[in-house]
Amino acid sequence: MTRPLEDIRIIAVEQYGAGPFATQYLADLGAEVIKIENPATGGDVGRHVGPYFFGENDSQFFQSFNRNKKSVTLNLKDDEGQEIFREMVKGADAVFDNLRGDIPEKLGLTYDDLKALNPAIVCGHLSAYGRTGSRKAWPGYDYLMQAEAGYLSLTGEPGQPPARFGLSIVDMMTGTTAALGLMAGISRARATGIGGDIDVSLFDVAINNLNYLGTWYLHENVVTGRDPRSAHPSLTPSQLYKTRDGWILIMCNKEKFWKVLAARIGKPEWADDERFCNFTQRLANRALLTELLDEVLLEHDTAYWLEQFGGQVPAAPVNDVGEALDSPFATERGTAVETEHAGRGSIKTLASPIRYNGAPPPLKAASGLGEDTEAELRKIRDDTGWIQSLRDKQVI
Repeated sequence: MTRPLEDIRIIAVEQYGAGPFATQYLADLGAEVIKIENPATGGDVGRHVGPYFFGENDSQFFQSFNRNKKSVTLNLKDDEGQEIFREMVKGADAVFDNLRGDIPEKLGLTYDDLKALNPAIVCGHLSAYGRTGSRKAWPGYDYLMQAEAGYLSLTGEPGQPPARFGLSIVDMMTGTTAALGLMAGISRARATGIGGDIDVSLFDVAINNLNYLGTWYLHENVVTGRDPRSAHPSLTPSQLYKTRDGWILIMCNKEKFWKVLAARIGKPEWADDERFCNFTQRLANRALLTELLDEVLLEHDTAYWLEQFGGQVPAAPVNDVGEALDSPFATERGTAVETEHAGRGSIKTLASPIRYNGAPPPLKAASGLGEDTEAELRKIRDDTGWIQSLRDKQVI
């Protein structure tokens, strides 16, 4: 099956999480993503993130971010390495990096550096704090952004220490944003023949995703905090409730769902009770409503209530990671996929959430370190002696 990005070629100077997450989306959709890895450092640091490995330079962490890509080892700090890189740029649609904000200029990865070679080249940059301003040379990571952007103040129970998301959520959001930005730049470059720089940062995305909480603060000076039971700040019932065997999360985020919920739990009179008859009244009486709902929901297990609600009341069980992946619905959706792996026969990763024409993409496990180097170099110069000399000099 033809995939929508099969005519796009991206040179990715990337490592770790956010950047590889971005380009894996594009690789799954058919883009040729050539991952540049420094041979002097053992390649992408993600290859060495444990504690679980498929082999040498091949962590399970790395495989989660790098399927369907090629790996070329190339030292961009070497003059010959730069010459090879610049030859590769001539036939590319984009150069993408997720380096510290001051590094792209030093390594010649910006549009000003590359436009003479390829005026349509799009240079995508994902950094911690941006490529301009007082922090451009600062290193930065997901958890730091969660802390500074206010996420930790919003997560967890009131009165408890600040808590981060259990996932590297800012990395994932920034990677997704970067993929969108890069494709927007490529679309414009194909229409005009002129490329440019596309910038996203972990910090900017983290702040932007405050969204309506940010708007409330900017207009009403309201600082949203934590509410008990992971409750929505303004809608209720929209939080965790106790069942006989654990917890259930119910979200009646439209008025119509409240009436259905009241009926399904055998309390239809609550729908018109003046204390609970609309969002405003339910919010004012949330503590009482929580107590009453707990009392009813504790009569049965979570599974019973999910069956009673039958998709008519938005609700979900509170799973751990294993329960989430092993659930019948996750299996139905095909959320785990197998790829052939040279050392292990086959391995599993999580499927792309983007399905083109309803079908999952063809899959290839992440390449071994430098696996595609020779093939890519021969496109530039089909010379075995030259390639061996580059190896001898540790350029590749």
